[in-house]
Amino acid sequence: MNIIKGHLPEAVKSAGIKREPDGIGTYKEKTLHSAVKFLLEPDVTCHEIRHGKLIADIENEHGIIEIQTRSFNNMRSKLEFFLKDKTVTIVYPYASVKWLMWLDPETGEISKKRKSPRKMSFFDAFYELYKIRAFLLEPNLNILLLGLELEETRLLTGWSDDRKKGSVRFDRYPISIKESLHLKTPEDYIWLIPANIPSPFTASDYAEYAKVSSRTAYSAISCLKELGVIRKIGKENRRNLYEVI
Repeated sequence: MNIIKGHLPEAVKSAGIKREPDGIGTYKEKTLHSAVKFLLEPDVTCHEIRHGKLIADIENEHGIIEIQTRSFNNMRSKLEFFLKDKTVTIVYPYASVKWLMWLDPETGEISKKRKSPRKMSFFDAFYELYKIRAFLLEPNLNILLLGLELEETRLLTGWSDDRKKGSVRFDRYPISIKESLHLKTPEDYIWLIPANIPSPFTASDYAEYAKVSSRTAYSAISCLKELGVIRKIGKENRRNLYEVI
């Protein structure tokens, strides 16, 4: 199922987003959310559709589409309500390539952008998917992982001498789509097991081969077990061993 209707540059333009902030007040916190919304559905009459006390980001011929950039905990009440009789697609945009810019909130000056060594992949999505693991087997639920090239602007408000450590993210501007993965059935989640991981493997192996944190690796193991994609087959030096079913 391809729910992407438009192209990112046109979506950004339709959302009325500027390429660079002109001072502290220009960007909106939900720039990324707005751009992705227009990418998925250019027709504004399909945006912000109310269902009682709940509002869907998009509702069109594909059903309800929710764009969630973080905090999947907030999705649980919506899923409980919408999945009773509707198809729901959660779209998770993340930074597979990130360019950083620093904005001084006192002067409004912006630094030149530089490429960040930190980047995310499909595997990092388990940090959020774990929070809705009870819904992952619902037949009406789809997940779209959307890896983007992003420009991220951060405020120089940190506690270190250069004011970068402990800084606050100001906004994210999407440049291009780098990768995408649609998840619906347990078989689809095979793509979220690193191809070269040994068999059997441990949570530490998963963290190493997927290049994610230990916390995300344990979230991945929990989700994959619940989906019936992997199973525990024993232990090695107190570490659980798993294999793909």
